[in-house]
Amino acid sequence: MALQEEFEQQGNWLFKYRSFLPLIILVIGTTLYLRTEIYPETFILEETPYEIYYEMFALIVSLIGLFIRIYTVGHTPKNTSGRNTKQGQVADTLNTSGMYSIVRHPLYVGNYLMWLGPAMLTGHFWFIVAFTLFYWVYYERIMYAEEQFLRTKFGKQYLEWSKNVPTFIPNFKNFKKSKLPFSWRKVLKKEKNGLFALFLIFCVFDILGEIIENETDYNYFLIGMSLLTGLSYMVLKYLKKRTHLLDELNR
Repeated sequence: MALQEEFEQQGNWLFKYRSFLPLIILVIGTTLYLRTEIYPETFILEETPYEIYYEMFALIVSLIGLFIRIYTVGHTPKNTSGRNTKQGQVADTLNTSGMYSIVRHPLYVGNYLMWLGPAMLTGHFWFIVAFTLFYWVYYERIMYAEEQFLRTKFGKQYLEWSKNVPTFIPNFKNFKKSKLPFSWRKVLKKEKNGLFALFLIFCVFDILGEIIENETDYNYFLIGMSLLTGLSYMVLKYLKKRTHLLDELNR
């Protein structure tokens, strides 16, 4: 098999099992985080007044990633961006405005930042570097497979758009206002678990750290937000399954 076809095949396979990537990051990251709590001398900010600011910065990084996903999803029509399904790639139209005017894969940029936050919590510089490299190698194949599909389907239109829009590092000078209005219904339907997952992960890390240190100085902001976003997730999941309140034509 030629390398071009092999990359495409690998990309489609990796996309199918992409949900396992966060689990791998969480397992390794949690182990390293617990090690840092047990041996605080391995992280320069551990047990200093600046530790809380570092943790909040990591949370902000993750929230920025989630915001990118929300902004992107909220401005896109149904069945776009070469989305991979059980039946294969799907793309009724080519997104070229909004986030897609500054970067070709905004959702993967958002994913990276969302998971960079928990990686930062470990306090291990080389784990952050390793995570970044692993993420790039993993998603490079997925991006390649998607772009092959889009190039085949949209031809010259895709080539004209892609030659001026970077793959992963946004170029904000290219920004063009989205052709569609923002849809909160689509965001609540598609991204309902993102905010809950983020606060839950940060909350669990905080509680584990306090338990290891035999302390009870929990971050009640994280606990409260975990409960609030968890309740919101359950309500939205019910609305999605039992009602049509979140449905919107062509979105």
